[in-house]
Amino acid sequence: MSNPAANRPDPVQPADDAARAEARALLAATHAALAYLDPTGAPAISRIAFGLCPLGQPMTLISSLAPHFAALKADPRCSLVVGEVGAKGDPLTHPRLMIRATARFVAPDAPERPALRAHWLKGHPKAALYIDFTDFAFVRFTPESALLNGGFGRAFRLSPEDLRA
Repeated sequence: MSNPAANRPDPVQPADDAARAEARALLAATHAALAYLDPTGAPAISRIAFGLCPLGQPMTLISSLAPHFAALKADPRCSLVVGEVGAKGDPLTHPRLMIRATARFVAPDAPERPALRAHWLKGHPKAALYIDFTDFAFVRFTPESALLNGGFGRAFRLSPEDLRA
């Protein structure tokens, strides 16, 4: 039996300059959805604070009390989605970016932590209330690939290099 979908052209295009620019603009988000595998191996998702480190790499600040903290320690594979639905129109026409990544925890005594802290507080000033609690850690996400859905009929594959400013 033949598969009709196998004969269709791939609707996802390689990244072009406009797609790269749109993806980079979406990375200015302050929140993201984080998908991960929970300890049972089941998929899970959480809303997280989001930002870019001074080098432009995606990052977050999470508490060890959050379920995704232990899950990422056990299995660092994850995905992030950035992009918000606009006030008007069909939600599926608004751009969003999905990033497949590997989570890497920053040690509390890492030399770069003070710079990450200062940078994080510029974009998340309310985090000053808890950023220094011992249960909080910075997590950097190393992108492996990305998919930009720029709205109806506009999908692009992006590499980690495409996401860098």
